[in-house]
Amino acid sequence: MTRTLVIKVTSGEDSPERCNQAFTVAAAAVASGVQVSLWLTGESSWFALPGRAEKFRLNHAAPLADLLAAVLAAGRVTLCTQCASRREITEPDVLEGIRIAGAPTFIEETLAEGAQALVY
Repeated sequence: MTRTLVIKVTSGEDSPERCNQAFTVAAAAVASGVQVSLWLTGESSWFALPGRAEKFRLNHAAPLADLLAAVLAAGRVTLCTQCASRREITEPDVLEGIRIAGAPTFIEETLAEGAQALVY
């Protein structure tokens, strides 16, 4: 059985430490060989756009762009459908490798056998 860690990050520039914690856990899990699904919701939705993660700064933390790149390379990153719509973000706008999906997909992933979910 493959175990999946589903991480939902709701914060962004509004709560930088909480945001960075989510990305750090996701990247560390990927580096440890865990299957990761990172969900960008709320204010973290902006990090689905090119250049936005590069602008994020938090002292004594790994660059958010590097953490996102690690998850994109070996995991899955999803932008919430409603969150994207509220911010007028469409599929052509997002970084390559990021999909847009909604609550039914999130529920399916979190209820899958062997899945663990975290919300930040």
